[in-house]
Amino acid sequence: MTDNTTLLARRNRALGAGAPLFYEHPLHIVRGEGCCVYDADGRRYVDMYNNVPCVGHANPAVVEAMARQQGTLNVHSRYLHEGVVEFCERLAALHGPEIESVILSCSGTEANEIALRMARFATGKRGILCTDATYHGNSELISSLNRLGQSPSSNPSVRAFTFPEKFRPIAPGLSEAALCEAYLDKLECAIGNLNASGEGVAAMIVCSILANEGLPDIPAGFMPRAAAMVREAGGLIIADEVQAGYARTGHWWGYEVTGFSPDIVVTGKPMGNGLPLAATAASRALVETFRARTRYFNTFASSPLQAAVGMAVLDEIEQRNLRDNVTSVGTALKAALTQRKGASDTIGDVRGHGLFIGVEMVKRPDSAPDVFLARQVINRLKDKGFLTSNAGAHANVVKIRPPLPFSQADAAEFLLAWDDTIAELAA
Repeated sequence: MTDNTTLLARRNRALGAGAPLFYEHPLHIVRGEGCCVYDADGRRYVDMYNNVPCVGHANPAVVEAMARQQGTLNVHSRYLHEGVVEFCERLAALHGPEIESVILSCSGTEANEIALRMARFATGKRGILCTDATYHGNSELISSLNRLGQSPSSNPSVRAFTFPEKFRPIAPGLSEAALCEAYLDKLECAIGNLNASGEGVAAMIVCSILANEGLPDIPAGFMPRAAAMVREAGGLIIADEVQAGYARTGHWWGYEVTGFSPDIVVTGKPMGNGLPLAATAASRALVETFRARTRYFNTFASSPLQAAVGMAVLDEIEQRNLRDNVTSVGTALKAALTQRKGASDTIGDVRGHGLFIGVEMVKRPDSAPDVFLARQVINRLKDKGFLTSNAGAHANVVKIRPPLPFSQADAAEFLLAWDDTIAELAA
C-alpha cells in the first residue's frame, strides 16, 4: 500500500502543488459508510464536516438509484424525460408558490452564475451586493464576490457590505435594534454607491445563514429588512442555499430560519449525495427570461441520472424524518457545547442552526480570534477520529456539519473527544 508521503508527492505532480488538503497530516480516505469514513489502514473517522453526502456516505438507496438509472439510460437534456420533469416539479414545490421553475447544473458555482445572470437580465442592471466575508464559488464572476473584507474586488459591479453579527458588533454598547440599524446603514451605503456608479442594483446574494461568515447570530430583523431595501432599489434577492438548504437547519431552507423570502434560490452540494447536481430555482418568468437570452445548455445537467439520484436523496430526507433528527440532535449538541463555553476561556461563542454549528476559538482577555488554536483543535480532533474544519471571517471558528443521519450516540462520542482536546490544549 502506498504510504501518505509518497501519495502526496504523486498528487503534487499529477494535480500540481497547491491543491488544498485538510489537516497538518492529510488523511488517505478509501471508504465511507453512513456518518463515517475509513482510511487506508482501516481506521474509522466520524465525518463532522462534509455536507456532500447529506444522507450518509454510500447511502444504499442513493447508490441503487444511481446504478439503476445509469444502467437504463443517461443522456443530455435535449430529449423529453419524465423523471427530470418530476424532479424539478418536486424541488420547486419545496419552496413557496413564487418559485415555479428550475435550471439544473452541476455545481454551486454554475448555479450562482446562472442566478446572477438571471437577475441582471430581469432588472437591466449590473450591480451585485454581497457581504464582505462570503464565498459563493470559483468562476471569474463569482470569485469576484469572495472574502472582500480581505482584499477588494476587481469587479466594478460588486459592492460588499459588513456582515451582520452580535458577537463582534460593528459598534460597542448598542441595543440589538440599534445594531440592526447600524448594519442596514452599511447596506444602504453599498446600494447608494452602486447607484451613483451607474451600475444600479441587480441583486443581493447571501448565504441565508451566513455560513462562510462564521454562522453569526444576526440581529433580529436584519435579513427581511435588507431584502426589502434591495427590492426597493430595484434588485432581486438570491438565497445561496448550497450549505444552508436540504434540511441542514432542521428546515428545508435556511431562509426560513432567518426570515426572508428570496426571488431566486440556489442549491448544490447535498442534492446528489456525491453526484454533481445543482439548481437555480425562481419564478417561471425569471427562468424563461434567462432561457430566452442565453439558450443555456449544460451537457451533464438536467439528465435522467441527476433526476433519479436527486429524487432518492429527497426520499431519504422525508422517509427517514431527517429534519426531525437534525433538530433534536443539533439542538442537544449545540446546548452541550454552549455549556462548555462557560468552562473554557478559549471558547468565545457557540452558534448555529440544526446540524450546522460553529464554535469560535478566542484569546483572552479581549476575545481576539485565535486561528492557531482553532487549527490545533481540528487537528487533535482528527487524531481522535473526528473530522471538522476551521472557517469564518477570521478562520477561527470550528465548523461542525455532519451528515443529516448523525445520531445522539455520535454526538456523545464527539463530546468526549472535544473535552479531551480542550483539556489537552489547556494543559
